[in-house]
Amino acid sequence: MNKRFVSVAVLAAAISTPTVAQMSVEDQIETRQAAYQFASWNMGKIKAQAVDGSVAFDQNQVAAAAKAIAAVANSGMSVLYSRDSANDRAENTRLKPNFFEEPMKVQEIAISFVREANALQKLATEGDQAAIARQFAKVGETCKACHDNFRAK
Repeated sequence: MNKRFVSVAVLAAAISTPTVAQMSVEDQIETRQAAYQFASWNMGKIKAQAVDGSVAFDQNQVAAAAKAIAAVANSGMSVLYSRDSANDRAENTRLKPNFFEEPMKVQEIAISFVREANALQKLATEGDQAAIARQFAKVGETCKACHDNFRAK
């Protein structure tokens, strides 16, 4: 079974089931925020080395960071999104309730995130700094798409 199908299946289950994750709402929010913070930290490493050049390029570090981002993308985090974890029902989150009203848009963005993160991981192992920088931008676009649509300011 391919990873893309698994990610879509998990996302669909999370959207259609009231509380898939056997966690409290607070734990769902805390866990997904930690995962995204970890991905963001690793995005920062790649940005500094492959995009900005503010840190010397180290292919091993960039590859490790890209692997971490792909791990988050492929982790099945959709189970951390119950309807009760949206910002009209929970504290300490900026998840908009429309996340659950637009499942096809959520699915499209999630599939893109997985696809682009996996491509970044592959390119990072090859070491072409320019190609990594281009792919890094594509991953960032998927993050922005989700934030623009489903994250409150």
